[in-house]
Amino acid sequence: MDRIAYIEQEIEGLRKELTDHRVYGLLSEMDDIRIFMQKHVYPVWDFMSLLKALQNRLTCTSLPWKPTNNAKTARFINEIVLGEETDINENGVPKSHFEMYLDAMGEVNADTSKVLGFIASLDDLSDLGEKINHAPLQAAEKEFLHFTFATIHEDQIHKTAAAFTFGREDLIPDMFLKIIEQSSEKHKKSFPKLTYYLRRHIELDGDEHGPLSLEMVKELCGQSEKKWQEAGDTAKKALLCRIKLWDEIADEIEKRKPCKRYRR
Repeated sequence: MDRIAYIEQEIEGLRKELTDHRVYGLLSEMDDIRIFMQKHVYPVWDFMSLLKALQNRLTCTSLPWKPTNNAKTARFINEIVLGEETDINENGVPKSHFEMYLDAMGEVNADTSKVLGFIASLDDLSDLGEKINHAPLQAAEKEFLHFTFATIHEDQIHKTAAAFTFGREDLIPDMFLKIIEQSSEKHKKSFPKLTYYLRRHIELDGDEHGPLSLEMVKELCGQSEKKWQEAGDTAKKALLCRIKLWDEIADEIEKRKPCKRYRR
């Protein structure tokens, strides 16, 4: 069996748990959307650090410039950086996807002060773990961030690529489609910035970035059985962290709806 197909088979249950998660059915009111966005903003933010870690290793970002080992992979990473760090928003203005997400939070009056305060407190990676521990975040939010930056700090590029591909790029189209499908027509019109952001991700990740990211994992793991095993383990951990975050979001939304408890 193809190694990529094997990993996908191994994580199929976790992917299904995510795409069928009860959190999507809970996004029926504007307050629900606010809660979701205020917690989901951290994966939107730390995604860029995963991407930059890949760019630092797979392209040349130091001086003097030297050719990369694989120009195809370098081009792919640079294309994603272009799309994620300087995409065009719904008004034709260049913005990062994180900034676009903050704008979408603003249109539904979601609080951005906590995430912006957290980011402002960061200087480098040296004390990031401690900053996460002391941040006013809940357990699953902290675990998600810890996993991301522990993977980056380990500096095993095939693991970083696996977290990026199977925990982010390959997953995002299915996950975001669920959000759009569960939102009513009335709410779609209430948050056009969020709808644009979600559809933009679906367009890029489903049609372009997702398939290319799988090719990147193939290249980085090569013929090493150990690397393929580690890539699969990393993929599972990434998805488990996402499930825990989704559970935490769903629990918080359900607390607002004491008369509408949802079966797990």
